[in-house]
Amino acid sequence: MTHDHDLVLRPIAAQTEAALNPPPGRNGGDLVVESLAGLGATTVFGLPGQHALGMFDALRRSDLRYIGLRVENNAGFAADAYGRVTGEAAPLLLSTGPGALTSLAALQEARAASAPVLAISSQVPTAGLGGGRHGYLHELPDQAASFRGVVKSVHTVRTQSQIPSAIAEAWTSALTVPHGPVWVEIPQDVLLAETQIPVVTGGDTFPEELPPRPELTAVAADLLSRAERPAIVAGGGVVRADAAKKLRQLAERLQAPVVTTFGGKGAFPWTHPLSLQSWLEDRHTTDFLEDADVLLVVGSGLGELSSNYHTFKPRGRVIQIEADLGKLESNHPALGIHADARLALQALLETVGERTDPSAPERVRAVLDKVRDRIAAQELTLEQDVLAAVRAALPPGAPSFWDMTILAYWAWSAFDAKAPNTMHSAQGAGGLGYGFPAALGAAVADPTHPVLAVSGDGGALYSVAELATARQYDLNVTWLIVDDGGYGILREYMTDAFGAPTATELTRPDYVALAESFGVPGVRTSPQTLAADLAKALAAPGPSVVVLPAVLRMFAPTHLG
Repeated sequence: MTHDHDLVLRPIAAQTEAALNPPPGRNGGDLVVESLAGLGATTVFGLPGQHALGMFDALRRSDLRYIGLRVENNAGFAADAYGRVTGEAAPLLLSTGPGALTSLAALQEARAASAPVLAISSQVPTAGLGGGRHGYLHELPDQAASFRGVVKSVHTVRTQSQIPSAIAEAWTSALTVPHGPVWVEIPQDVLLAETQIPVVTGGDTFPEELPPRPELTAVAADLLSRAERPAIVAGGGVVRADAAKKLRQLAERLQAPVVTTFGGKGAFPWTHPLSLQSWLEDRHTTDFLEDADVLLVVGSGLGELSSNYHTFKPRGRVIQIEADLGKLESNHPALGIHADARLALQALLETVGERTDPSAPERVRAVLDKVRDRIAAQELTLEQDVLAAVRAALPPGAPSFWDMTILAYWAWSAFDAKAPNTMHSAQGAGGLGYGFPAALGAAVADPTHPVLAVSGDGGALYSVAELATARQYDLNVTWLIVDDGGYGILREYMTDAFGAPTATELTRPDYVALAESFGVPGVRTSPQTLAADLAKALAAPGPSVVVLPAVLRMFAPTHLG
């Protein structure tokens, strides 16, 4: 006769037996991949190297999906995009020294954009830790020091028993708001040594929430309720917190116009009567925000790009909601509320009074009309037509990833993202080469939508090796390369500042032929055929390249006058 307690004891006994007799042939690398799987990871990005082979060998004994890129920095960009799209910590496996250091620019972008990336690198053997000069391959006096100023937290492992806890701690750090990249390093000998530690079966972590202090939201609600001309700046923190609906509710209750930062694209409906869109690099928008008697800034530090190059000087009271403590009141005195955007907006919705202001939509239209008139006077029809063609070709739910290129700078201000978390760029740190590898990471995260990458020819040369990655994994990414023969925006900057450009002109390949050499379909298009060619490429399964030979110009800045 079987008793109920027997049914309980049998699984416990089986677990005990498995713990006492772990399967043979496991090493420290298995503890890494088991820890990741226990935390919920399903996909890892990276590039193997000699010191990291223990981790990579362990991958074949796991169910984790591995996506290998050709350059560590590009692998970091792919992990960044995976983290942005899923909201999960994206594991990035790297090797010691040169491999690790090559990822630094990508990790800087992830930190600036609050993308959760869990970078796990090998280290020299344990005997080499501590700064001695032992002459190990890839040796640095202090590898972790290279990352401390870039990532959220650094975790150095010295024994196998530390691996599960260190990875869990790093995972929690990456997913605690503000999200960001973290660094774990494990010595080569620790990864390679056989282990008798039981299989890692669990790893639940609970990132702490960041609620607002109620006395602060009470003051903020009172200020907003009594404001005569309230306005809102919505930053990337709104998108990352999935708080767009709450933002819209608050804006409509207050009848407060909303401008979204370049990192906050899609946080507020583009054509809403209260939408000032994203024309932050325009003096008309700057003047409007300066005139607000109460300005609510949500999920933005009002940095260089969001403040029209620090020309923005608010005259009214500023309320700033920001999860990154270092950004709170870093540029302007404010009622600073250190909190997650979603939780803070909910607190305001529960306490703020309703305002009526029939003039608000009219004032918004007046600003947008002035912006349109300013752009129209500069004869930039080609640039507007190209951006409109991209918008027409891109399905509404499809994400796009933009490199640092003139068309992207237009998109920051003038592109309707259609929805939150669909338009991403490297404007956090501002490095070249982001667009295409990031798009690959997004396609891995969500294969149900086509993904668009946009680069100039200069930025494209950072990423051409990843055409092999796109083909190897058959990823649904269309890469639009705007070929103007050089670093177009630098050409403009230098010509304006010095009368002539230097070091901006590039010899470049035939990008269509290059794509086809990787087995990736390519097409050369024109401004007139771009919408059709791009739509066709996006509709076709697998990777593709669309090359647009065109010299685009930027609209004139307003912060220099």
